[in-house]
Amino acid sequence: MKYVVILGDGMADRPLEELGGQTPLEYAKTPMMDALAEMGEIGMVKTVPDDMKPGSDVANLAVLGYDPSAYYSGRSPLEALSIGIAMKETDVAMRVNLVTLIKPEGASDDIPFEELIISDHSSGEISTEDAAILLDALRPAIENDEFKFYVGTSYRHCCIWDQGKILDLTQPHDHLGEVIGSLLPDCGRNEDVSADAQRFTEMMKKSYEILDHHSLNEERRKQGKNVANCLWFWGAGKKPMLSPFIEKTGKKGVMISAVDLLKGIGCGAEMKVCEVEGANAQLETNYEGKAQAALDALLKEGYDFAYIHVEAPDEMGHQGSIERKVKSIEYLDQRLIRPVYEGLQGEDFRMLIMPDHRTPICIRTHSGEPVPYILFDSTAKQNNTWHYNEREGELSGNYITPGYTMISHLFGKQE
Repeated sequence: MKYVVILGDGMADRPLEELGGQTPLEYAKTPMMDALAEMGEIGMVKTVPDDMKPGSDVANLAVLGYDPSAYYSGRSPLEALSIGIAMKETDVAMRVNLVTLIKPEGASDDIPFEELIISDHSSGEISTEDAAILLDALRPAIENDEFKFYVGTSYRHCCIWDQGKILDLTQPHDHLGEVIGSLLPDCGRNEDVSADAQRFTEMMKKSYEILDHHSLNEERRKQGKNVANCLWFWGAGKKPMLSPFIEKTGKKGVMISAVDLLKGIGCGAEMKVCEVEGANAQLETNYEGKAQAALDALLKEGYDFAYIHVEAPDEMGHQGSIERKVKSIEYLDQRLIRPVYEGLQGEDFRMLIMPDHRTPICIRTHSGEPVPYILFDSTAKQNNTWHYNEREGELSGNYITPGYTMISHLFGKQE
C-alpha cells in the first residue's frame, strides 16, 4: 500500500458574499476532488489546538502525526533546518520577512518610522535572487558575531541569535494595512527584555533606511512592483527535536514542498526532501513537477509515503485575492491531484487531501476552525454523493480530533 497526503495550504475559507455565499473551495471547479469525495470519505479535522496559534508550523506538524504541544518549538527553527543551519542549544532562530512599508496618504517625507503602514508581508513575492542582494546590502550594518542572517526562499529568511531569548514578536501577515508602531518588538509586549526588543526595532529601522531607496527597490517602483524595504522579525524558537517519521509510523517518507518550513519539518523528521525545479510557493508553481516527484519516489524509489505541500492557496488568501485563490484550488485539482491519482492506477493506495488551516479572504490571515478532508482508498471505493468543501464536510458528521491522529486514520490504524 502506498500513502499520499496532498496539502493545499490555507485552502479552506469562509463563505463570501462575492461568491454568492460560497467559499472559494465550493465555488472552484474541482472535478477530481469531487470524484474522490464520491468514492471516499469526507469530514472535518481539527488541526490546530485551541491554545495554539493557527500557523502552518503547528498545523502541518499535526497532519504529519506530531502532537504540536509536545514537538513544537517555534517556526523559524524548522525553517533553519531546511536552510542547513546547524543550531546550537543556546541559539534562537527567527523568521525574517522582507516586507513592504508605505507612508500614509498625504504624509510628509520625514514621517517617523513608527507611523508607516505594513502593506505587504511578501514584498510582491520577491524572488530569492533579489532578496539575497538586499540582505547582502544590510550585512555590514546589522550582522555580527551575535546576529547571523541566512537567505531562505523569496521573502522568507532566517536570523540566528547567539545566546538569544524568545521574544513575543508579531506575525506580519496578521496586520496588513495597519500602522506598525504598536506592532514593533519594543511596543510593550516585552517589558522583561525591553533592551533586547529595542535592538530588534533598531535593526528594523536601520534596514528601512538602507533598503527604501536601494537601487533594486527603485527599479521595482518603476516597474510597479511592491518594494522590499524593511526586515520584519517573528517566529522565534529554539532548536527543534522531532522523532524520525519512519520510527513513528513504520513508513519511509518523502517531503515535497517549495517552502522552507515544510522542508525543515521533513529534515527534522529524517524524511527525504525533494527539490523540484520551478517550485516557488507561488500561484504559478510547478504543480506537475511536484506530482512527478511524488510518483517517482513512490513507484521507482521504494518510498511508502509522500507528503505534497502547495503554498499557493495560502498566499492568495493573505493577498485577499478571491480570483487567484479560486484559481490556485483549480490548479491543485487538475495539475497535481489528477496526475498523482492517474499515476498510481494499478497500485493499492490511500490518498488524503486537506488544508492545514483556513486562510479566510475576509481576514487575510489564518484561523483555527476545523478543515475539510477527503480520504480515498483505491481498495475500498465507496459510492457517495458528496462534493469536497467545508459545508459538506461538516454535514458528513465525520470529525477527527486531535489533528495529529489524522495520520493514523490515513494508515488505517485506530488510536
